[in-house]
Amino acid sequence: MRRVSKLLFVVVAVLLCAVPAFAEGAPAAADNNIGLKALAAGIGFAIAVFGGALGQSRIGAAACEGAARNPGAAGQIRTLMVLSLALIESLVLFALLIVFIKT
Repeated sequence: MRRVSKLLFVVVAVLLCAVPAFAEGAPAAADNNIGLKALAAGIGFAIAVFGGALGQSRIGAAACEGAARNPGAAGQIRTLMVLSLALIESLVLFALLIVFIKT
């Protein structure tokens, strides 16, 4: 129950942080290349996601193999794996942030 309440608190906090995203900004000037910018941003983000997914799968496979070879070190391997996965995911989220800023 305690874990569920923590998860609910985190979800509510994230949703509250996203509220300014719905604010209406000043009207932008006409830009003729907005379609090309969006296409380039989408392709760039797809490359970032592909690289992140590839890296995460390799980390997961290496962690499973390492834990199978040395069960005594499984706890340390799991900790390092989760840290590595979080860092890779943050890089993908930074790429998403750049996509939103540039388009």
